[in-house]
Amino acid sequence: MGSAWTDALEGLLAGEDERLVARVHQPGHPAEQAPIPDDLHPKVAAALKRRGIRSLFTHQVQAWDSVMRDGDTIVTTGTASGKSLCFNLPVLHVLAGDPRARALYLYPTKALAQDQARSLQELQIPELRHAIYDGDTPQGERAAIRRRANVVLTNPDMLHVGILPHHAGWGDFLANLALVIVDEAHVYRGVFGSHVGNVLRRLRRLADAYGTRPRFVLTSATIANPLSLAHELTGLDFSPVERDGSPRGPREVVMCNPPLLDERTGRRASALGEASSVFADLIAKDVRTICFARSRRSAELIYQFARTRLEAVGDHADRVTPYRAGYTPQQRRDIERRLASGELLGVVTTNALELGIDIGHLDAAMSVTFPGTVASLRQQWGRAGRTERGGLAMYVAGDDALDQFFCRHPEEFLDRPVEAAILDHTSETIYMSHLCAAAYEAPLTAQDTETLGPSFPEAANRLVTAGRLRKRDGRWQLRGADFPAGKLSLRSASTDSFAIVNADGGELIGFVEAERAFSTVHPGAIYLHLGEPYEVEDLELDQRRAIVRPAEGDWYTQPKIDTETFIEETREERDALGVPLRFGIVSVMQEVVAYQRKRMADHEVIDLQTLDLPEQNFVTQALWYELQEGHVGELGLQELLGALHAAEHSQIAVLPLIAMCDRWDIGGLSTNYHHQTGCPTIFIYDGHPGGVGITKRGFEEFGRLVTDARRLLAECPCQSGCPSCVQSPKCGNLNEPLSKAGALDLMDGMIEAQARAAAERTVG
Repeated sequence: MGSAWTDALEGLLAGEDERLVARVHQPGHPAEQAPIPDDLHPKVAAALKRRGIRSLFTHQVQAWDSVMRDGDTIVTTGTASGKSLCFNLPVLHVLAGDPRARALYLYPTKALAQDQARSLQELQIPELRHAIYDGDTPQGERAAIRRRANVVLTNPDMLHVGILPHHAGWGDFLANLALVIVDEAHVYRGVFGSHVGNVLRRLRRLADAYGTRPRFVLTSATIANPLSLAHELTGLDFSPVERDGSPRGPREVVMCNPPLLDERTGRRASALGEASSVFADLIAKDVRTICFARSRRSAELIYQFARTRLEAVGDHADRVTPYRAGYTPQQRRDIERRLASGELLGVVTTNALELGIDIGHLDAAMSVTFPGTVASLRQQWGRAGRTERGGLAMYVAGDDALDQFFCRHPEEFLDRPVEAAILDHTSETIYMSHLCAAAYEAPLTAQDTETLGPSFPEAANRLVTAGRLRKRDGRWQLRGADFPAGKLSLRSASTDSFAIVNADGGELIGFVEAERAFSTVHPGAIYLHLGEPYEVEDLELDQRRAIVRPAEGDWYTQPKIDTETFIEETREERDALGVPLRFGIVSVMQEVVAYQRKRMADHEVIDLQTLDLPEQNFVTQALWYELQEGHVGELGLQELLGALHAAEHSQIAVLPLIAMCDRWDIGGLSTNYHHQTGCPTIFIYDGHPGGVGITKRGFEEFGRLVTDARRLLAECPCQSGCPSCVQSPKCGNLNEPLSKAGALDLMDGMIEAQARAAAERTVG
């Protein structure tokens, strides 16, 4: 296989142009194996032997020992390392020995649950009665599943709205719940993870009410903080299993950067065009390849370009396919089957195939633009090269700031540690809503601090004041006949949202938080749903909905937003890099006043359209720092504003390197004078109501944040700022004013202040 992909990429690897950034050989390692445990139930051991499994990987045996002896366990080993057996063995062992025992499997997607159901079926253990229970399960089958199934496979959304509020019908299941499996736990971060952390605590609370204490087994991609993630999600302490005993073939890593077309603006050739060319070349040489794109639209375009190229050379065009959200479950299963069987040579996909669906052995994995986190990149690359033959891992950079930062530092990119998964289950907006959902399930009592956390009584009393709960005889009960879970989406921090409706047919295609509605679905906005562009015809404020149609133009939109912040509470403060640095709670007031239309091809402004929308505000977490006279020197007003603004943008751009988040999860404000601080101030805040801990991580790692941002600007070859350094696609001020040089001077001064302080401490 190595020679095949080497032949396919001959021009690139020969260094004929500037595209090749780096090529690194990563050696593989053999399997570390161990005997099947003697105390595994004989029926389960026999099932393994029928499947040809005579021994286990060492991490599978370690997981067995941990779950059976220590209890709660988190497994963080590589993609396709056999993590499923880490939890299937203890589950099947318990079920084979206890006919009343039950297990609950939680997956972030329906496709993963389907894949695991197939794997369980193949083991052919008579005592196993598994069933999928999700939104697609027919109503007529649900009662039988509740009564009969001893393994229920579902997702957090269904657990939240379809199981926990109706626990009376699940009484026997909960009373015998022995194990809870949470697969792909790294997915549960940010807003989604903060919700899931509450859902799992509600599950523990009800299990306790029914007299059982299940063991939790979590699996995750490699992340920086597996134990704290497991604790944040469940409230429990875990034992880790981290050493991967599965084999991995040697891997060749190739980094590719599309050619620079305009030095002044920093514009590069299309990453999609570059990726489609490489993908087609690999397929033409019979290299089994998976190509990951950031959006559904990108995946479709890469596929179309590659197919056209393959048709031109007359080979293999019918052996490639796209794979994305929007296909029917049957279409997806068919593609998965054809990939696993080798009928298909290649697939272009969104991150829908990043998680652990079995699609057989692949030779090459391509990631087109940085997927947002190093953990995701490793997951994608881990899809290929698990056999002794090894594989190719390829990264095709875009013109985004992080992509270009990595291209300038390929050695750091390849060796970069994975990020920490950030969530905050006590984020006020989210936590209060789940307390109402828990009160619906059963009145809250002081004993619930065990599962709901020590801050629960204070929060419950605030809900009494707000009229959502009432307190009688030491118990908090829901006021009224509401169904709180039904109003609470796990994918949003806000309980208030706007529906997005396709005018062609009236289909509901999604929701957007009320706090974000005016900036993302204002009249005239181009709204991307699963990578597909829609143009907003109308925003009906009274009906809380946006009416959209598929967009036909070749432009995108960027809103102009007036933003103000008000400091509500300072929770932590310290001096850092010579400036007073603070973390706390702020109110963010925003008014969308206009929007630009920009051409897709070259980002040139077409026009500016004004808007008349009400002001919005939300409360969130933020870090902020104040700049004194010595930092800003003799800068004029415009230069000062540009320096502050560019520093804010660059720091937001690199914050995802510290916390597992997207820059769209973060907001910022820079001002030459803030009415509360009395001086120039930069704010960086969580973009979700209540906050989920992203900027707290930035506060803790402030020195690294500023140093990385400074390097991002200093090393970009553009003259005065470009999309690869200071310009941001989400800037509410339409990227005006921006001073790259001023931001560099500002951050240089901060870093030098730190160096001086360190030198003085050494002398002292």
